[in-house]
Amino acid sequence: MNGKKDELLQIDLGDGQARVLLCSTTDTVQKCADIHGASTVCAAAMGRLLTGAAMMGIMMKGDEESVTVTFKGDGPIGTLMAVADHGDVRGYADDPTVNLPLRADGKLDVGGAVGHSGRMTVIRDLGNGKQYVGQSEIVSGEIAMDFAHYFAVSEQSPSLVALGVRLHEGTVLQAGGILIQPLPGCREETIEQLELRSPFFADISRELTFDTLDRLTEDWFRGMNPRILERTDIRYRCTCSRERMEKALISLGRKDLQSLIDEDQGAELSCHFCHRKHFFTTEELREMLEKAERKGSGEEKDHDEDADYQL
Repeated sequence: MNGKKDELLQIDLGDGQARVLLCSTTDTVQKCADIHGASTVCAAAMGRLLTGAAMMGIMMKGDEESVTVTFKGDGPIGTLMAVADHGDVRGYADDPTVNLPLRADGKLDVGGAVGHSGRMTVIRDLGNGKQYVGQSEIVSGEIAMDFAHYFAVSEQSPSLVALGVRLHEGTVLQAGGILIQPLPGCREETIEQLELRSPFFADISRELTFDTLDRLTEDWFRGMNPRILERTDIRYRCTCSRERMEKALISLGRKDLQSLIDEDQGAELSCHFCHRKHFFTTEELREMLEKAERKGSGEEKDHDEDADYQL
């Protein structure tokens, strides 16, 4: 633990001209890296994604709303996914153990691990059965630039995004991010000021090492009337449960459930986000089969968009 709690500030600039989300996510990223046994470059990739997703999750208004961000690039890490709502975030990578040499500039090759082409998908779950799905092409694989590209292309909201993770021998020294978006009516001089100050955010994990979120808010946006509107604690939290895993099994339908009963004599499900495992006996599977049959011969299924388990 770094002694500073993970937190996100929602900040207003210039009396409603722009909004800023500024967060520290060090302990959250460390927990993710520990759970998945991540290599240094993969911890950096997952950490950047978790931080970006956490900021998007804060934008969701309803209590039951959440956002899922997926990167499917052509790099060796495979698919990267993060799910976030109001301060809770969780994520995984297909292969979190990928190791790559440093880039020529001495920095971690996150883009090489994720891939320089592919697709970023954002699913905003509104909690009432409705979803908004947006997509954009991966432009660098470095995560922050891809978030900025997504906001500009898919949501027509030009944004400044900086995400950073500092690591040393498996320890996350500091992690965090910033998202700045001009709002309708934003004056040109305000945008110019933000562009002039953008170098401040370039190495955000280093900046967070030496100053608090409050101090950085004061220093970076001096003269722009920054007002902290809300504070939210950030944490790595998985929402999987035996009940949700049971629903996932029932959603397989009669044929697959019968196969598990006849051939596997039970089922063990493992959560991608926390690696928690649950075993279901043959008798329990038979009870699920009866439930599936009552749901219309397996045609009507329970959907759990946040579930991500493997047999």
